[in-house]
Parts: sequence; C-alpha cells; structure tokens
Amino acid sequence: MDVMDKLEILTASAKYDVACTSSGSRRKGEGPGMGSGAGMGICHSFSSDGRCISLLKVLMTNGCTFDCAYCVNRKSNPIRRAAFTPQELADITMQFYRRNYIEGLFLSSGIMRNADYTTEQLIAALELLRYEYHFTGYIHVKAIPGADEKLLSRLGLLADRMSVNIELPSQDSLAKLAPDKSKTSILKPMGVIRERIHENRADLVKYNHTPKFAPAGQSTQMIVGATPDSDHQIMMLTQGLYKNYNLRRVFFSAYTPVVEDSLLPSLDTKPPLLREHRLYQADWLLRFYGFRAEELLNEQNPNFHPLLDPKSSWAIHNREQFPVEINSAPYEMLLRVPGIGVRSAQRIVRARRAGALDFQALKKLGVVLKRARFFITCRGKLLDGIKVGEHTLIRTLMSGGETALPQSQPEQLSLFDDQQFSALRVGGSSWLQG
Repeated sequence: MDVMDKLEILTASAKYDVACTSSGSRRKGEGPGMGSGAGMGICHSFSSDGRCISLLKVLMTNGCTFDCAYCVNRKSNPIRRAAFTPQELADITMQFYRRNYIEGLFLSSGIMRNADYTTEQLIAALELLRYEYHFTGYIHVKAIPGADEKLLSRLGLLADRMSVNIELPSQDSLAKLAPDKSKTSILKPMGVIRERIHENRADLVKYNHTPKFAPAGQSTQMIVGATPDSDHQIMMLTQGLYKNYNLRRVFFSAYTPVVEDSLLPSLDTKPPLLREHRLYQADWLLRFYGFRAEELLNEQNPNFHPLLDPKSSWAIHNREQFPVEINSAPYEMLLRVPGIGVRSAQRIVRARRAGALDFQALKKLGVVLKRARFFITCRGKLLDGIKVGEHTLIRTLMSGGETALPQSQPEQLSLFDDQQFSALRVGGSSWLQG
C-alpha cells in the first residue's frame, strides 16, 4: 500500500475526533526550525459544522485491538486498515506544512499491539518532527490510556497539547459500549498529565531552559447522543474534569452513526448538533460566567431546552433575582443577565464610574437589549413598554435567539477535492518527495 492510500484511509478515519479550536500555546519558533505554536501560529479555518480544519488530523493507524461499539475503527468492523511508519508520518506532515496546507498536526491512533507500543510509535514520529526536521509548530497528540507513565512523560515533552478522550459520560455507558475501557484507565493518564504539567511549571520557575511539558495543557472529548446519559450528567462530569484535572477544554461531539449495532441509535439517526451546541454554550458559562452545573440543570430538569440557550433558561427559572440595576449590580450578577457578555459587563463596570448609564448607553457598550431589557433597570426604571410575563419572556427569547442548527450530516472537509486527489494520484506518491 502506497503512502497516498494510507493518507486517504487514515485522514478519513480521524475525522470524528474533535480538533482544538485554538492552540493555547505561547511557544515561539526559534533558531533554524520552522513553524510556531504561539499566537497566530495557527491559521484557523472552520467547516460548516464548526470543526477546525487547520491541522492535519490523522491517525497513526486505524487498526485497533479494542472493539468499542460506536467507533468506525473497532476491530470487528470490516474496513480497510492502514498504518504509517513514524518516518512516513513525519515526511507527510512536513510536506503539507511546506505547501502551506496546514499549520500543525493533530495525531491520534488506534491501539497497535498494546498501549505502550502505540505510544512508542507516536513518540518516534514526533521526535523525527522535532529533532530531525526541527518543526516547532503546533502538535496536539492523543495519549493512549494504559500507557506507561514514563512514555506519557516523553510524549508530553514533544507535544503542545495532550488529550485523553473520556468518550462516554458514565462507567455504565463505557461498560456497555466500550468494554475494553474503564473510567479508571482514562482518568489515570489524565492525572499523570496534570501532575507533569504542575511539576513542569515549578521547574520552569527554577530553571530557565527546562523543556516545556504540554504547554497548551490537556483536553478531552465526549460523545453526545450515543447513550441515554442526560445533559445534567454530562455537565456534572465536565465540571468535575475542570476542577480535578485542570483541563483547558472539554469538547463535545454529536454522535454520528457510522456502524450498525443493536446497542446504538440506528444509522439513519441524525447527529444531535443542536444538543451539542447547547452543551458548548453551557460549558462557556462554567468557564467564563461563574455558573455551576447544578445551577443550570438538576435531576428534575436533566436536559437543556432545545429552543432556549442555557443562560436565558436559567434566568427565566430564577426570575426572583431580576431585574438587575445596571448602575449598581456587582460584576458577577451582570454576567448572569441574558444579552450581557464578559466584555460588555467589563465595559459597564468601567463606564458607570464616570456616571449613571441609560439604555442607549448600554446599546453602545455592546449589550443585546433585545434579550437584556427584560432583566435590567437603569436608574431604577424598566425600559418603557416592557412586559415581563413568563410566556412573553419565553416567546420573545425564543424568537430572538438562535435558529436551530442544521441537522445535516457533519463531515470534515477533505484535504483535496476528488479531481485534485485523482490528479495527485496519477504520479503515485512522488509529489510528497518534492
């Protein structure tokens, strides 16, 4: 099998992994190397369903010893298999970079033989990129659950970001759909990465030239819609991961049916993209707005309203806390008003030091009055003509909110269109050597 065949198979097999949306790394390219992981080191492009496509997303191999029911690469699924050698993967990454097709690498893998052997192959590929090709660009690598801690430590010194996919929100779901995995085997490497990052930061204070360990931190991914787990369960787990493992991001991936299995939704089930969107909105509230998961959902209301964003839904269910006086409310309460974001709340706090604000001033500061007007007062007065009945609120916020996201099949954009790909194949893989 030539390199182009492998590339076609292994990029297609990687498209269900969620790539990071920003590097989060401050490491600049230095010396004779090429590429940068800092600031604008990644030129972002996004597909229609929001996936970042600026990285070369590829698997080391789509062969796997695991038999996870939801995975297209499971060992019992009769698909074409392929595997890169470390040298092939390093060569392809550099050729794509030199042609300005990519700005970084997103590398994952099926389990070859065992976790340690797979991690050794990932390390070999990244060592070629870093030390032989002097590639200083952004690299995100998926850690393999069950790998030796020393191997994970070596891998983290080569990558900008590491991640361990938790995949499913509960141990029951894992036992049902991924019997080869367990919550413990996934959380253990997360803990190792957390400790290595913490130790590395302490070392950097003492020694200027200490190599950085995963400077962009770690993240994880959860599949949404493959199991009966509620949004409440997902958000409680998300909150725990941020608190206990210092994750930079938790990514949510709407389940896309790719294999037939009695334990999974049928193949004609559409991916729950709107639900994924609501989870991302709630995740944003946890990270930047001071909300807690138990404030947004509970066992009596375990799922987000499909037609209301989580912040508006919370405000409607907590009307006793409103209206908020714009000229005196603390910053933390301003953040809880629908239509007021982090930047506009900061602007309000700064602007009101110079004098009392009115509704016109709020509009100039970036407040979305169409949403915020029901929950705020200026100088003790509501906006003229405002009615704050529950049904009025819900109807207005629904009509003024986001339209439902398209429920079309999500698909990662191809590296090439069919005509370009066919033309490249005419000369075999010789173009990669140029």
